Order: sequence, then C-alpha cells, then structure tokens
Amino acid sequence: MATRALPAVKIPEERPRSRNQAASASPKSSPWILDRWRDLVLFVGTPVLLIPIFTAAQARWSAQDIFLFVGAFGAMGHHLPGMIRAYGDRALFDRFKVRFVVAPLSILAVCVWSSIYDIQAVQLVAMAWGIWHGMMQTYGFCRIYDAKAAARAAIRARVDLALCFAWFSAAVLLSPMRFRTLLELYYESGGPVVAAAAVAAIRMAVVVALGVVTVVFLWRQWSDWRAARGASPVKITLLVSSIAFWWYCNNGVQNILVGIALFEVFHDVQYLAIVWIYNRTRVERDKTIGGFMRFVFRRSGALIGVYVGLVLAYGAIGLTQSAVTAEWIRHGLIGIVTASALLHFYYDGFIWKVRETQTRNMLGIEGAGAAALASPRLFPAWVRHSLRWAALLIPFGALCSAQLVGRVVPPLERTEKVAEVLPQDAQAQLNYGKALHAAGRVEEAVSRYEFAIRRNPSLAEAEFYLGLAKKDLGDLDGAAEHYKRSLLLDPKSAKAESNLAGVLLTMGLRAEARQHYERSLSLNPGLQIAHKELADLLCAAGEYESAVAHYEQALRIQPDFREAKENLDFARTLVGH
Repeated sequence: MATRALPAVKIPEERPRSRNQAASASPKSSPWILDRWRDLVLFVGTPVLLIPIFTAAQARWSAQDIFLFVGAFGAMGHHLPGMIRAYGDRALFDRFKVRFVVAPLSILAVCVWSSIYDIQAVQLVAMAWGIWHGMMQTYGFCRIYDAKAAARAAIRARVDLALCFAWFSAAVLLSPMRFRTLLELYYESGGPVVAAAAVAAIRMAVVVALGVVTVVFLWRQWSDWRAARGASPVKITLLVSSIAFWWYCNNGVQNILVGIALFEVFHDVQYLAIVWIYNRTRVERDKTIGGFMRFVFRRSGALIGVYVGLVLAYGAIGLTQSAVTAEWIRHGLIGIVTASALLHFYYDGFIWKVRETQTRNMLGIEGAGAAALASPRLFPAWVRHSLRWAALLIPFGALCSAQLVGRVVPPLERTEKVAEVLPQDAQAQLNYGKALHAAGRVEEAVSRYEFAIRRNPSLAEAEFYLGLAKKDLGDLDGAAEHYKRSLLLDPKSAKAESNLAGVLLTMGLRAEARQHYERSLSLNPGLQIAHKELADLLCAAGEYESAVAHYEQALRIQPDFREAKENLDFARTLVGH
C-alpha cells in the first residue's frame, strides 16, 4: 500500500523523564496489527513459507506457467479489493469523485490505444510504477508498525522511506536479469541510447547511496533505542524480511519470472489481508456503509472464501486475452488488464494513507486525532497532484512520440548496447547474438551463442539458436546436436522438436523426422510450420489424405500461408490415386 510519511506535530514541552517513567506513563498497546502469529504469517514472515512452496511448484510447472498463473489470479486479482473500496465507500468516492471518474476513462483509453499501436511506453510505466508500488507497500507497513509503537517522528518516516527506496531500486539496478529487462523495454519504448560508462556511473552511485542511507538508518535506530523513542522491533523485522526477499527475488533466482511471481504472492497476501481487516472494521463501525461492501466484509469465515473467490474471478480476466483470436477484443482485454494495474497503483497512492484519522482508527492505531494534523504545504493539494501527473506524463509523451515517428533504437544497436552494459550476462549476449543472426551476421552470432552457453549451460534458448545458426551454416550434424541439447534442457519445446525434425529430414532420416514432427504437434498443435512440413513428408510417402488434413490445419492457423495452400491443392489432386 502506498503511503506517505507522517506529518510533524508540535507537542508541548515537558520535563525530561527517565526511560522507566516513560514506559510506565500509559498502558502499552499491542505492537501487532492482528496478533503475533497471524502478523508473522500474513505480513512479516511470509517469505519463509513461500520459498519452499515455490520450490515444490517448479518441480511440476514451468516458470512461464507459474508466472502466468500468479500474474492473472494474483497480480490482477488483488486489484479488486481496492476498486471495491474506491467505488463502494460513498464517503471516499464523494471526496475524490473527479479522480475516480476521470482517471479510469483516461487511463483505459490510453492503454487500449497503446495496445492497438504497440506503444511500449505504457508497459515501461507499468513496470517502473509496479516496482515503486511494491516498495511503498513495505514502507506503508513500516508506518503502521511504528504507529503501533507510538513512534511518530517525521524524520524517522523519511529515513525509512529513503532506506526502502535505496534497497528496492538497488536490487533492480544491480540485478542483471531485472535491469536487462528494464533497459530493453526502455529502448523498445523509444528511449535514447545511454552510454555504458554512464550506466556504470549510475550503478556505482546507487551503491554509494545505498551505503550512506543504510548507515543513517542504523544510526537513527540506535539513537531511538537509546532515547526510548518508541522504535518498533516488528518494523525492523519486516524491513529485513521484505528487503532480503526482494533481493532474493531479483538476484537469487535462476529465472526472473519465478522471482517476480514470488514477490507478487508476498505482496498480494499482505495487501489482501490488510484490506480485509480495514474494510471489515469499517463495516462494523460505520453504519452508513451498505450494499455490496457490507455484504462482503461482514464478520464471517464463509465470506473470506467469497472474498478470495471474487479476487480469483477478477484475476481470470488476465488469462482470457491469450485465448481470444479477434484482434479488437484482444486489444480491449490487454487495455483493461494494463489499465487495472495502473489504476491500482494510482488509487493506492491516496486511499490508504496511514496518517489519515480514519485509516488509523480502522487499524487500531492510537493517537489518531494528533496524527491527522497536516503540516503546512507550500502548494495546495490540486497543484501538488497536477505536478505529480506532469512528472509522469511529460516523459511518457516524449517516449510515445519517439516510437510513433520511428525514432526507436534499431534492435541490433540496442541489443549491442545492453550487451556492453552487461558483458557477463548470458541472456544479454544471447539477445545480441539473435540480432546479429537476423542481420545475416551468422558467424558473429555463433560466438555470442557459445559465450552465453559457457556462462549459463542450462540456457536452452541459446542451444536452440546455436542449432539454428549451425543449420544456416550448413553444419547439419552440429545443428542436430544442439537441438537435442536444447530438448534435454527444455523437453516441452515444440519449436526445437520441429526444427530437429527438419534437420533430420534433410539428412534423409525420414522415420525419425516424422516422430519429431508428431511430438512437436503434440506439444503445440498450433505450430503451423510443423503441420505443413509433416504434410510434405506424408505427401512424399503417399499418405495424401493425412497430408491434406495437416495442410488444412496449417491454413486454419495461418490463412495466408501461401506454400501450404499450393501444396494442399497439389495433394488434393493425388487423393484417390
């Protein structure tokens, strides 16, 4: 949950008290949101449970399958509770009516337009904002636990925010996998080339800033402890677990898709739990809340199941886009999914502030009245809000313009620049090799593929493309060897099966080629090239009816497949002969 630092509040001066007097002045409130064990499971120690669960899941499902499932049912599904509050809480809606009406219409229109014209800047914004959003949720929980411990100093909040920002951003910028993805998307969005020396300088500055901020944070915690200023040990534990888990997900996993899914589940569990707690308390205390919100958030164990079911149902929208063939429907669904994420990030930036009296009351935080007092602001709220949007929309507009007028860095140049920045990253070198390959520089591509394999021997994609390059160079034995290695690493690769079959067919091994074509189509019945080439093989073997069936299937998948159409016409003339 995105929150802001608690404002400074003037407190009447009083004579210094000893640590014991300060501790006994008032009854000690609970440092937990719920209680020790539920907080540890839902908010603080969740990563300890998630890592073994995901390890077991990877033994059964691929990283791509896990990522798609979590991305749909988790990432998109958890947007729903915030939407329910935004449009089901009448007082909140009346307070921010303009935002709740204008934002969804504007953002949805931009997202659908971006999908139709393949504008990558929206995806770049979503990725960067998503990282910020995850960081701010951790910071929000820090504010809650500090408030539970009656730690209200504004300087403490600012130091916590600086620590979260430093560690979360450093984990991304220093992660070869995550930084490569971010940099590639930046170039695809129309961003100008950044020199490798400049990137190195930025990353070094991040390391220095990380050290400085961490030292300041530790000094602040030590000072608070010595002065008995209400430092929260639960907050410290939360920071350690969240930051360590974020680093593990970005730097400690072999597949970044698994890392993203891991942290997403942690984020979703925290979010769904805290929103349930907040809304249930709100419904119990505020009799003006009615309708759907009152129905879902009543105190009932069965309704927790309804709540989770609604979240999963909303998340299912994210899975439908890949199954839709009609272009206009698919673009609409992609726009809805992207807009849902951006609206979630935006709404959470102002509807869950810990400094708000109502938020503190619903979470059982003492001193709600004092905390709600706002510190003086230089500009009115609407000006500050407009400046934030301008900071987002100006660079976004510049990137969109660059892409629309064709000023995007060409694939060969941008993959080269990423490879320069990440010279030891296997995937970066592989991507550069693929761009060289596409440009006809096959021998140079081979050296990049081989380097990628040396750096990461389990990279099936590098073996696949090395097999493709060997075939282009006329080395059929080498091509077959690398395709087989690719299949050992990724047995479910339909394209590797199909390409291997093509090489075997060229070598005259028809029976083996047929087996691999059939295996390819059992893995992916939608691979039109495999249908066409298997049909060619069957036609040569005199099995014309079977060949016709595969030609027809290839044309159903790709109606403009000219070679399949011509061969189908020929095969039909031979049926019955």
